[in-house]
Amino acid sequence: MAAAMALMESPAIIMAVVFANSLRSQHASRSVQLGAGGTLAMAGGPSPTPVPLKKILHESFTDGAQLLLLGAMLIGMLTGEAGKAVMAPFSVDLFKGMLAFFLLDMGLMAAKGMADLKKQPKWLVIYALAAPLAHATLALLLAKLIGISAGNTALLMVLAASASYIAVPAVLRYALPEANPSLYFGMSLGVTFPFNIILGIPLYVTVATAL
Repeated sequence: MAAAMALMESPAIIMAVVFANSLRSQHASRSVQLGAGGTLAMAGGPSPTPVPLKKILHESFTDGAQLLLLGAMLIGMLTGEAGKAVMAPFSVDLFKGMLAFFLLDMGLMAAKGMADLKKQPKWLVIYALAAPLAHATLALLLAKLIGISAGNTALLMVLAASASYIAVPAVLRYALPEANPSLYFGMSLGVTFPFNIILGIPLYVTVATAL
């Protein structure tokens, strides 16, 4: 399940970067004006020339932050325990302290974004609450099909129901600087995370044990 958690991060990041690069390509030949409400208003202009999917995928897979994440995972797989021992002072001891500061920074950004989140369409908040239940249900069906244990089923449901609270926000801040932090921080840390902690995890464990 620890490996599943790491592997689930990368496709989500790639999809986000692919969609973003596709939109960037479509809007490249248009003039963009920022409206008073904080939304992007597209001014009239010629239709953009379609960009080949191959080029979009190449830009997405070679994005700096995404490449760093994939490269780190690959290095860890190839070097194994020997590499872990060599990198332990950085990836084990120092990592815990850096992670604490990073989580504090994310918490501050989420708190600042809660006010902006209230101004967003209600369906976004509904999505942040409904998506965990839908994704946990899909994970339950998959676990039932595969035939894994109740404990692993509960963990898979928790992983599927959760947002990425560390890797994806960090990548988005650099790979997609135009993305609104109040949305992805506020929705993931301000709505989905407490929902899973208070209601979701007990529900997932109960259902996995029962079924």
